[in-house]
Amino acid sequence: MASVPPVSAAKLYRPNRFVSLPAELNPDTYDTSPEKRRAELERLAIRSRLKRQYQLQLNNPSPPAVIENPALIRWAYAKSQNVYPTFRPTPRTSVLGAAYVLGPLLFWICVLKTARDRKEKCIQEGKYKRPLSVFS
Repeated sequence: MASVPPVSAAKLYRPNRFVSLPAELNPDTYDTSPEKRRAELERLAIRSRLKRQYQLQLNNPSPPAVIENPALIRWAYAKSQNVYPTFRPTPRTSVLGAAYVLGPLLFWICVLKTARDRKEKCIQEGKYKRPLSVFS
């Protein structure tokens, strides 16, 4: 009699409500649909074509002055022109921006106002002798 091979742990495993399914056993990670596989193959083909084009430009015996790398151009555009993905105005950033702009301004206004009031009070009490100067 031929013995039956043992059943693998993956076949025996059944997820329950307390433990989630491990990534190795999740069908979404290994069992892709044909259209998903086709899209991955198209992306791979585009990447390989771009890589080949860049390698041909790089290894050309008479290369052009500037070799354009499309990925680098996209990165530079995203970094300089397209600001929205890297900064999103939220209430928190608005409050922080106002604090950074108005905070130092209000601080120095208060410092200069209290120094001026203290000097004025000393002048009125006669404790401060004003020097004869054009600038003070």
